[in-house]
Amino acid sequence: MVPVIPGTVRRLRGAASGRRSALLLSGLLAAAGTLHFVRPEPFDALVPRVLPGGPRLYTQLSGAAELACAAAVALPRTRRLGGLAAAGLFAVVYPANVKMAYDWRRASPARRAVAYGRLPLQAPLVGWALAVRRGGAAAR
Repeated sequence: MVPVIPGTVRRLRGAASGRRSALLLSGLLAAAGTLHFVRPEPFDALVPRVLPGGPRLYTQLSGAAELACAAAVALPRTRRLGGLAAAGLFAVVYPANVKMAYDWRRASPARRAVAYGRLPLQAPLVGWALAVRRGGAAAR
């Protein structure tokens, strides 16, 4: 029989939970990043007009950034940096969510709900990415 050191099982569970959380975040980022290239038009519409250049450039840049963050978060060696980068990315794209809410303010109730619902979701995404950076699960 192997003696159990107090706290060991809890730490092992926490590490496994942290890995699962990181892989889930990585999957979310990878899916979103892929969509930027497969179906860019909806993302083009979210790019604020005040930015120089065409919206497709920003759609592709943000898609590439999401894919890079997904890869960094998935790999244990780069997870801390990836979590921090993902948190920053979630913060940087927030103006696109604001633009969506503004543009859809007179849309159908369902579309308004989607647009307005995205606004408060950004903060938990930042928190999740920071939790992954710390090596823990997003919600314990």
